[in-house]
Amino acid sequence: MTEKKTNNDTPPKTDKQSDASSKAKETPHTAGTPPKSSAASQPAAPAESGKGSKTGWVAIALVILLGAGLYYHGHQQNRDQLAQVSALQAQLNTLKSELAKNTQDVRSEVDQRLLSASGKLEQQNNDIKGLQLAMSEVKGRRPNDWLLAEADYLTRMAGRKLWLEHDVASATVLLETADNRLAQLNDPSLTALRSAMNDDIASLKAVARVDRDGIVLRLTSLQQMVANLPLANAIVPESLEQPQSETVSESVSDWQSNLMTSLKQFSEHFVTYRKRDGNVIPLLSPEQDFYLQENIKSKLETAIKAVYREQGELYTQSLTMAKDWASQFYNTDDVQTQSFIKGLNEMAGQNIEASYPEQLKSPSLLADLVNQRLRQQIAPIKTEEDPA
Repeated sequence: MTEKKTNNDTPPKTDKQSDASSKAKETPHTAGTPPKSSAASQPAAPAESGKGSKTGWVAIALVILLGAGLYYHGHQQNRDQLAQVSALQAQLNTLKSELAKNTQDVRSEVDQRLLSASGKLEQQNNDIKGLQLAMSEVKGRRPNDWLLAEADYLTRMAGRKLWLEHDVASATVLLETADNRLAQLNDPSLTALRSAMNDDIASLKAVARVDRDGIVLRLTSLQQMVANLPLANAIVPESLEQPQSETVSESVSDWQSNLMTSLKQFSEHFVTYRKRDGNVIPLLSPEQDFYLQENIKSKLETAIKAVYREQGELYTQSLTMAKDWASQFYNTDDVQTQSFIKGLNEMAGQNIEASYPEQLKSPSLLADLVNQRLRQQIAPIKTEEDPA
């Protein structure tokens, strides 16, 4: 029992101790003379063995701790790397989904645009076919149909000239030209249309002609005469007492009375005294004369504008007022004043208004005929903005 404990408590030998023991066994020595080295080393063996065992245990502990630390550090790094890999994988999945979505959107948009382009191309092909068909119909149409369209344009212009400008002469000429275009067609089916057009021409010719240009020129010449009209003198009322002329008698005995009569007649050549009833109207000053001329010219200008606007009442009132001012403030005994007032009276009697027909028969009939023959034969071309 004792030996077993001793053997068990003995620490394992190190490499150096095993080498030394092996060398001791191999070296022979004489009997009775024990070797010095072995005798000296025997007491120190237990202390060295205990110290070596402690160092080994410390080394093992350090190795274990170092391994554990390295394992823990590697585990932490591995876990961090796994977290980073998971985040990158999630970002990659998100990018893949967004890329797939964008790709799908782009494909759908491209498909939609291709479909729209194909639809527009098909529509253009249909339009081209329609134009080709229309051109073929135009080629087969009668060559004189353009005269019908020209007659329609002329009748429309005649209506505008009549109702917008009140130009009866131009409207009549336009209708006559349109009737000549219809006559060139030599189409019996246009008889009713030509009859209505001739009725319109006759109604226009029955409208009273107003020489507006002549009236305006005459009023302009009267305006120029205003500056040369002489003003009237002061208007003095007649005397209440008529002067009595005394005669000298032939009798010598009346020499005293004859002398007084002669002296009285001689004095009357220097001073005359008469009684008059009423107010004396003085002459106009130069400033008032200028204003009077401008007022009369303004009334004549108003009459000129009324001619073009066919305002008969305003025309007559303006000329009447100008005539009254001329008669009151200008010398009516002068030839120029008499000519001016006479011209105003003549112009006031002119008729500047005319009665126009409310509508013409031929434009509507001709428009219907043109729509039937020309415009409906060509189908309207659909643009890209029109719904399919």
